[in-house]
Amino acid sequence: MEFSKIFTICFSVLLLCSSLAYGQARSPPAPVAMSPTPTPAPAPAPPYVNLTYLLSVAGPFHTFLDYLESTKVIDTFQNQANNNDQGITVFVPKDSAFKDLRKPSLSNLSDDQLKSLILYHALPRFYTLADFNELSTKGSISTLAGGEYTLNFSYDSGTVHLDSGWSKTKVTSAVHSTDPVAIYQVDKVLLPEAIFGTDIPPTPAPSPAPVPDVSPAADSPSAESKESGSSPKSAPSTSSSNSIMSMCIWRQLVLAVSAGVVLFF
Repeated sequence: MEFSKIFTICFSVLLLCSSLAYGQARSPPAPVAMSPTPTPAPAPAPPYVNLTYLLSVAGPFHTFLDYLESTKVIDTFQNQANNNDQGITVFVPKDSAFKDLRKPSLSNLSDDQLKSLILYHALPRFYTLADFNELSTKGSISTLAGGEYTLNFSYDSGTVHLDSGWSKTKVTSAVHSTDPVAIYQVDKVLLPEAIFGTDIPPTPAPSPAPVPDVSPAADSPSAESKESGSSPKSAPSTSSSNSIMSMCIWRQLVLAVSAGVVLFF
C-alpha cells in the first residue's frame, strides 16, 4: 500500500517535471534588444547674409542704402536673401548716379512709388554674370517690384547691359556673387516706365569733336602778315646805328673847327 503511494507520488513528480521541460522547449526565444539607429545630424544652416553690411563696406552706395532703409525695402531684400531658396540679385547704383540724375527727379515721387523704384533694382533669384547670357534671350524679366516693373538684358562679350526704357546702363563690377546673394554695381539709377511713363525724351546727341588747330602754311596770307608785322622790329636797330654815325661825324667836325681856331690865334 505504501509502495503504491510512493510510486504514484514519484510518477506525478516525474510527469510534472516533463511538462515543465516540454513547456520551456516550446516557448519562443526572448527578443534580442536592438540598438536604436542614430538619426543623421541636420545639415548646417547657410550663413546669414547681412546686406546692410555688404553695402556699407563696398561702394560708395550710401544713397541707395539710405533709400533701402527709409522705405523698409531692406527687410524685403534680407528676407529674400536668407529665407528663400531662390536667392536675390541686386543692382546697386553708385552715389554719383543719384547726383547725376536731374530729370526726372525722385523728389516728386510718392512713398509707394519710391518703394517700387527701389524694389525695381532687384531680381527674385540669384544670377551669376554668366547666367545673363541665357537670360538675355527671354525678353522682359520681372523684378521684385512685380507687375509691369520689368527689365531687359543683353549680353555682349561678357558685359551685362540693362535697359529699363528710361535708363540704359551696364554692370561695371561684381560687389558680391556667392549663392544666394549677388550684388552688381551699375552706373545709372534704374527708372521704370511703370512710374515715369513711356514718353521717354530722346537721348541727346553727343557734342561734336573739336576742330583741330592747323597751322597755316608758310606762303599763306597770315604768314606774310606775320613777316610784314615782324619787319618793324628791325627798324629800331637801323635807326640807332644811323644816330651813332651822325654823332661821330658831328664830333669830328667840332674837333676840326676847334683845331682851326687854335691855329688861327
